[in-house]
Amino acid sequence: MAAKRKITAAQRKARAKYNAKPGPKKRRAELNKINRQKGTYGNRDGMDNSHTSKGKTVKEKASKNRRRNGNDGKSKYKKK
Repeated sequence: MAAKRKITAAQRKARAKYNAKPGPKKRRAELNKINRQKGTYGNRDGMDNSHTSKGKTVKEKASKNRRRNGNDGKSKYKKK
């Protein structure tokens, strides 16, 4: 397992500023709503809902779902 990347104070501040905007708030609210409906929100099962290419959602491990897109869509796990 790789070591976690250190986040600088500037990065933390920029992320907080971005997450406070209406767009990201709305997106998080929608995703949380889907997780609640599917019964995986807050139960610590490690599952997340992943969006498929057809716009539906499927349960998937949170670690796989969140690392797929990586930094700027350039995940180190994607096949090139």
